[in-house]
Amino acid sequence: MRPIVLLTGASRGIGREAALCLARAGYDLAVSCGDPAHVRQLEELAEEMTGLGARALPLCFDVADYAACEEALRTVRAKLGDPDVLINNAGTAHIGLFQDMTPAQIRRLLDVDLMGALNLCHLCVPAMVKKGGGRILNISSVWGEAGASCEAVYSAAKGGLNAFTKALAKELAPAGVQVNAIAFGVIDTTMNASLSAEEKEALCEQIPAGRFASAAEAAAFILQVLRTSPYLTGQILRMDGGWI
Repeated sequence: MRPIVLLTGASRGIGREAALCLARAGYDLAVSCGDPAHVRQLEELAEEMTGLGARALPLCFDVADYAACEEALRTVRAKLGDPDVLINNAGTAHIGLFQDMTPAQIRRLLDVDLMGALNLCHLCVPAMVKKGGGRILNISSVWGEAGASCEAVYSAAKGGLNAFTKALAKELAPAGVQVNAIAFGVIDTTMNASLSAEEKEALCEQIPAGRFASAAEAAAFILQVLRTSPYLTGQILRMDGGWI
């Protein structure tokens, strides 16, 4: 039996590469995006995954909407089965002074980056506990540990995600459910496309490894973490080229 994965934020970047990596490694996947404009990309991804021998289910729903998450899980269970693995990768970011953000912007960022993970964990955990095993992997950021100027709310959301990861791991370890987070540094994805060549060069100079990580490297690390013993749990695993 191929393990079943629910992977959010899969239409591009780390999520897309992770989906392909896991499909090659023998997983079946439900992959999601939150923006209807990205549905075609997600459908193309599902076609690629099917070509790799995986069952692939593309879904578009807002992780911040609990009812939408419930409906999505019903579809996953009907088409694939209960997820053995939940990867909370969906996220959004905002760069700018905290004082210039609107309340709506603050709430939206927290709802997607933190509450989205809580929503899906809340819905997936009971089945994992019932069958005595499962894996939850939250995709975090080094800013959740160190904090970033002009990304205060993003830092708060990822810091909250890290604390949630540690606490939930303690609750679920007796049931054999592994819960970890990966705190990524700078990954070469479209999220960083707004940076100028000069800004990218200056950022690389701050990273001891001297470069950004590729999305493929991030995906390979995700697979590596999922393959570890369930005894590795409650950890915030940093992959940042020695930056922080």
